[in-house]
Amino acid sequence: MSNYVFVIDSNKQPLSPCHPSVARKLLSQKKAVLFRRYPLTIILKKTVENPQAEPVELKLDPGSKTTGIALVQGNKVVWGAELTHRGQAIKVSLESRRSLRRSRRNRKTRYRQARFLNRKRPEGWLAPSLQHRVETTLTWVNKLIKFVPIGSISQELVKFDLQQLENPEISGIEYQQGLLQGYEVRQYLLEKWQRKCAYCGVENVPFQVEHIHPKAKGGSNRISNLCLACEKCNTKKGTLNIETFLAKKPDVLKRILSQAKRPLKDATAVNLTRWALLNRLKETGLSVSTGSGGLTKFNRTRLNLPKTHWLDAACVGKITTLKVLTNKPLLIQATGHGSRQMCRTDKYGFPSRYVPRFKFIKGFQTGDIVKAVVTKGKKIGTYIGRIAVRSSGSFNITLKETIVQGISYKYCTTIHKKDGYLYAT
Repeated sequence: MSNYVFVIDSNKQPLSPCHPSVARKLLSQKKAVLFRRYPLTIILKKTVENPQAEPVELKLDPGSKTTGIALVQGNKVVWGAELTHRGQAIKVSLESRRSLRRSRRNRKTRYRQARFLNRKRPEGWLAPSLQHRVETTLTWVNKLIKFVPIGSISQELVKFDLQQLENPEISGIEYQQGLLQGYEVRQYLLEKWQRKCAYCGVENVPFQVEHIHPKAKGGSNRISNLCLACEKCNTKKGTLNIETFLAKKPDVLKRILSQAKRPLKDATAVNLTRWALLNRLKETGLSVSTGSGGLTKFNRTRLNLPKTHWLDAACVGKITTLKVLTNKPLLIQATGHGSRQMCRTDKYGFPSRYVPRFKFIKGFQTGDIVKAVVTKGKKIGTYIGRIAVRSSGSFNITLKETIVQGISYKYCTTIHKKDGYLYAT
């Protein structure tokens, strides 16, 4: 079943999302028209006075590469999406720009005074690749607020409770013996060891938490002394020292000891982004609640739901029951708005070609999703895809499997304006 359809009235006031069949009926009866394709939104041709819309809770599961988004009305998941960030692309672009800049400055040019001490980062500064995750997520939060009567927001604030991992006694016995016992540790170990057995590398089997330095010989429960092991390897190792157990596999021994001491830097970076996002979410004026990654996994396991980003988002916070009314989330990929460079450079940093100043041709720009109905010529047919504009007015349309070239703008109708994202279902 597809996502529910967003509904707004003629004054663009958000109403309760409706089932896709109801949206089709309203469109066929001409009581509404299509307002936006991504996310799918219809606008009524009348104003609704005092709408009695049930509040919808927006739930977020911020991640390093992908953020899960879910809309929950009561105990029903009516809409889901997975937002893929482009943080790595930003990092690569900045490194490329830095290398070109340094190359230019190191050539035979005039002396330029060093400027490495005249900058100060403001409070709360984040690296551009991290800041992008916050801004992109906030962009979609603001979009959804315009189309859905959102009453509150729930966010997974910390994926791992770092203090609990480092010192299991820090929160007292009630935390350790509650329903969440072990979930924080297991979730962190699954990501740290890439869901593989540390000793044999097997995947997709039940794993056990293994003490690298045996507990029977004084090993502690600190996270740096824990790894994942399949039942066969865990039983075989028993209480042996890891040096004895892996005496014939020095490469594996070196890898495990190195990986075990790896700091919690990755988790800290993700948690830092989540805190910045939380502060921005509070500025929306809506009620914002939080939960941990361990609680999210506990809810997902208890409800027997598959491991996906958008269902993780639906399981954020305290919930009792959950009914999923959709199984096709909207897949959103951040692509950016292109480059501002007016002059492209080759790999050495020298000018290679220039970019036209005007981005719009005949009312279209590269990246728009259009529907082209060609009625004559060699390319008769209907094409839906993204266009690449040309000054001549003859555009290229990118379809799923091919590119159709030389389609006149006269046959094109805009379906969705370029907004810096790619969409799929």
